[in-house]
Amino acid sequence: MVVSSRLVVTLLGFAPAVLAQQSTWGQCGGTGWTGATTCVSGSCCTYQNDWYSQCLPCSGGGGSSTSTSTTSSTSQTTTTTSSSVSQASGSFTNPVLWEDLADNDVFRVGDAYYYTASNMHYSPGAPILRSYDLAHWEYIGHAVPTLSWSPKYDLANGQRAYVKGTFASTMRYRASNGLWYWIGCIEYSTTYVYTASSPTGPWTKRSTMNTCLYDCGLLIDDNDTMWVAYGNPNIYVAQLSSDGLSVANTKLVYTTPTSIGVLEGSRFYKRNGRYYIAATHPANAEYVLQASSAQGTYSSKVLVNSIAAPVSGAGNPHQGSLVDTPTGQWYYMGFIDAYPGGRMPVLAPITWGADGFPSVTTVNGAWGQSYPYTLPQRPLPPTTGTDSFSGTSLGPAWEWNHNPDTSKFAVNNGLRLSTATVTTDLYQARNTLTHRIHGPNGVGTVVMDVSGMADGDRAGLALFRDQSGWVGVMRDGASYRLAVVNGIGMNADWTTSSTGSVAYSTPISATKLWLRISASIAPGAAHTATFSYSTDGNSFTTVGPAFTMTTAWQYFMGYRYGIFNYATKALGGSIQVSSFTSN
Repeated sequence: MVVSSRLVVTLLGFAPAVLAQQSTWGQCGGTGWTGATTCVSGSCCTYQNDWYSQCLPCSGGGGSSTSTSTTSSTSQTTTTTSSSVSQASGSFTNPVLWEDLADNDVFRVGDAYYYTASNMHYSPGAPILRSYDLAHWEYIGHAVPTLSWSPKYDLANGQRAYVKGTFASTMRYRASNGLWYWIGCIEYSTTYVYTASSPTGPWTKRSTMNTCLYDCGLLIDDNDTMWVAYGNPNIYVAQLSSDGLSVANTKLVYTTPTSIGVLEGSRFYKRNGRYYIAATHPANAEYVLQASSAQGTYSSKVLVNSIAAPVSGAGNPHQGSLVDTPTGQWYYMGFIDAYPGGRMPVLAPITWGADGFPSVTTVNGAWGQSYPYTLPQRPLPPTTGTDSFSGTSLGPAWEWNHNPDTSKFAVNNGLRLSTATVTTDLYQARNTLTHRIHGPNGVGTVVMDVSGMADGDRAGLALFRDQSGWVGVMRDGASYRLAVVNGIGMNADWTTSSTGSVAYSTPISATKLWLRISASIAPGAAHTATFSYSTDGNSFTTVGPAFTMTTAWQYFMGYRYGIFNYATKALGGSIQVSSFTSN
C-alpha cells in the first residue's frame, strides 16, 4: 500500500505515575491542559499533537502512564488515534476516522471493506479507502484519475469548479467480469462510469451517460443484473445494460410523502431475497425502503431521525451505508456534519426486526461514542504521520485543488513544485497540493527549501477552504520575508471576494523552513488555528494573529492543509518540499 510505506510509525509510551487518573479515551495532556495526566490501569497517555494527548489502551498492556510532551518541536512520527480499535477492550470509538470523508459508500468484498467518498473539485476524484475491521482505514487510491469533464477543472482562463465535481457517487465489485465500477453524476447533468481490475487502479473512464443518476447507489444482483437507485426528492431504480455502461430502463419506485419531504443519497442492497434502499433526509435522518423486487413497490421506515451525535456540537448522523460482515452482522456507517473539519464517518451496529427493517443500536437513546466490537481487529498504519515523498509518485492521501499542471511538479525522493500560474489569487493558482486535517486538533508541518523562488513568488502552507489564510514566504526582488496572510475569501458564487492581506511579515535569511499550522477543527469549539515557523525543526515561533475558521456548510468540504507555490510576476521559480507531517 502506497501511503504506509511513507509513514514513520512510532507508539509513544510514558512512565507510570500515581496522580489522579483519567479514564480510557479521556484527555491526559496537551498545551494548556490542567486536568489529570495519568491514565487508569491498562491505558497509556498517548501524544496526538501539541494540543492533545489521550488515554488509549496500551499496545503492550501494562499500567497507566504520563505524558509531559508540550514542546514546540514536531516529532517525525505518528501514533494511533482516538479513531482506533482497542485490542484490550474490544471497542471502537466514533468518529472511526476523524477526517472529511462525506457521502460514504461502504461495502464488503471477501474479508475487506471498501469506502468511497465525495471530494468535489479536488483531484484525483473519488477517494477509495480499505479496511479489514470497519474501524482502521487506509487510503488506497482514487476512482477518477483526473477531472476531465471541463476546462474549468483545470482552473483554465479564469474558470473554476469549486463545489462541483464528485459527490454522492457509488462503487461496487462485479465478480462475473472481475471489474470494479464507479458511477457518479457530475454537475447534475451527466453520469460517468469508470472501471478498474483492481481498486487501487488504474481506473479508466468507460462510459458517458447523458442523464443524471443523482446521488446513486449500485446493486449487483444475484443474477448479475446491475441496478442503480437514485433521485431527489423521489427515488428511481434504473436497470443498466449487461455491461453496466448504459441505462436499459428506469422506474419511479418511491414517491416521498410530504411528511418526509425530500430523500436522496441512495444506497442499494439485497438481503434474504428482499431489496433495500437506504436514503437520507438531509441533514438529520436516514430512511430505509423495502420491496420484494428491485423495481417493485417500496415501503419505508425511519432508521435514525435527529439522533444525538457522538461528538459534541456536531450534526445528527445521517446519509450512509449498510454493510454486512462475513459472520452475518450488520453495521450502519453514517456521517456527522462537524465543521470546520467537514463531515466525518460514524459507525453503529444494527439489528434486523421481524418486519425486515433494520434498527440502529443506541446508547441511552443517542449514537454511541463507542461500541463493543466483535470482528477480528486488524490495525493498519494510521493516516497521520510523515510523508517524505519517497519514490516517484504521490501517495493516495494527497489531492490537488483542481487538476494539476503535471509539467510543474515532480516527485523524486522529495516534491518539487514549480510555479504554474501567474496570479495574486490563491484560489486561481494551480498546483496547490492538499491534505485532510486529522481531528479533533490537527497539526500540519511542511519542510521546504525556498532558495529557488523567483521575484514575486509566494509559497507556503495554507489553511485552505472558502475562507483561508497561510504562513509562508514572499520573495520580492532579492529579499525574502516570512509572512502570514489572512482574509482570503470567496463569495457565495465561489468567485474570489478577497485575495487577503498581510497580517505579519519579517525579513528572513534562512532558506530551509519548517512551516506549521495547528488547527482545532472540532465542532462547537473555538475553531481557531495558529501559524508558526522554525529554522531548525525544533523551536517554533508563533506568528501573526490566530485564525478563526468558518463553520458554514455551503462549501461542503472541510478545511485542509494546502502546500502552494505561485508567481505574481513570471513563471520560473520553484520550491523543494522534503517532508510533510500530519499529527
